[in-house]
Amino acid sequence: MAASLHERALRCLAQREHSRVELARKLDGLGSEDEVKTELDRLAELGLLSDARFADAYVRAKASRFGASRLRLELSRRGVPAELIGEAIEDNCGDSELERARDVTRRKFAGAPADQREWARQARFLQGRGFSTEIIRRVLKEHPGDEPA
Repeated sequence: MAASLHERALRCLAQREHSRVELARKLDGLGSEDEVKTELDRLAELGLLSDARFADAYVRAKASRFGASRLRLELSRRGVPAELIGEAIEDNCGDSELERARDVTRRKFAGAPADQREWARQARFLQGRGFSTEIIRRVLKEHPGDEPA
């Protein structure tokens, strides 16, 4: 049972980075709770399992599409500690939150909202992507061509 537990853990980690909580969920049922915990500790000691590395990889992959709120939420759902989440977002979000929101808006919508209904639609979209209300207001008030060079 322990060999299949180890093999399954390595197979999961070979595909992509996982948080400790994610990997524990995937290994649940392949051994007792103590066996799974021991295997996770062993993988962490070997440097194969790291919540910090997972958080960095996740933020790098998703930062261009999501705001900081959404990134925080998704990482916390995956069991990453809050201090690692903050570090990952700070280290890997090169562009400012405002610049990322502008970029997402440009890719999704043809132009600035023409009326109140369109404004609300674009605001809901950005809110769902995890951008703050302040950032949404600033992005939607701007007119095309007013972006800083």
